[in-house]
Amino acid sequence: MTENYSAINWNAIDDQIDKATWEKLTEQFWLDTRIPLSNDLSDWRTFDEDHQWVVGHVFGGLTLLDTLQSQEGMASLRKDVQTQHETAVLNNIQFMESVHAKSYSSIFSTLNTPEQIDEIFDWSDSEEFLQNKALKIRDIYENEPDPLKKKVASVFLETFLFYSGFYTPLWYLGHNKIPNVAEIIKLILRDESVHGTYIGYKFQIGFNQLSKAKQEDMKNWIYDFLYKLYGNEEKYTHILYDQTGWTEDVLTFIRYNANKALMNLGQDPLFPDTAEDVNPVVMNGISTSTANHDFFSQVGNGYLLGNVESMNDSDYDI
Repeated sequence: MTENYSAINWNAIDDQIDKATWEKLTEQFWLDTRIPLSNDLSDWRTFDEDHQWVVGHVFGGLTLLDTLQSQEGMASLRKDVQTQHETAVLNNIQFMESVHAKSYSSIFSTLNTPEQIDEIFDWSDSEEFLQNKALKIRDIYENEPDPLKKKVASVFLETFLFYSGFYTPLWYLGHNKIPNVAEIIKLILRDESVHGTYIGYKFQIGFNQLSKAKQEDMKNWIYDFLYKLYGNEEKYTHILYDQTGWTEDVLTFIRYNANKALMNLGQDPLFPDTAEDVNPVVMNGISTSTANHDFFSQVGNGYLLGNVESMNDSDYDI
């Protein structure tokens, strides 16, 4: 006799973190269509060709990674859930990753010509080091039988590998440029901080159930995987940023976020870099308060359910 199918009951929660995360994510719900990106065109037209190239290709790379997370990432993690509520949270995360990927297209359609957009997508679909990191993560999602390693790959993507791309809009926000583009990135950052924390928490539950020997094996695998990803990320960062002279600052930012990814997994930081080492303009971009647009015309993230508070480093840390 087959087992009956069970309805999800939000009045009987096995893990309160599932409920708290669901509530946080739904309170943060947003859509790119409410951000007045065209208001950034005056800033955009002042950028030289090199800086316009960086902005476009940064977002091309982020589109590729968010596509991976929305199409393969959450589907892979859903195979190993422990509760129905965890499935619901991952469904929410999957949808928002699709919103993130779509948001970059809204940016492209505002700032770039159709020919430039085609070139950006051709580049992201073929650039060696961008493809390397996407394929390394996809391989874990598709071929790794250990559900804990899948969670590690997800946290590394959300809290580490996105950040070579996030540097650019945060730098401009810190200089009071393209603020509406940067506002979308801040909304994405806020989502990713919750995603990385939640999946890292689920990893820690499973990790703590391992024997000491298996925990040690897992730690070794985590740090080895991170080293490989960082080696590739160095090369990708040079491709993106050498023409602007930002490469070393971006690498510091990446190492800082690699440490945060490890902390989400309950592991010790690897790199010596701290918030004090990151370019203060970028950290200022992270902590700048959100824009408040008029609800009936130009709506920024102030239209969200609940109040949107300024981001600070402790928020960014979660």
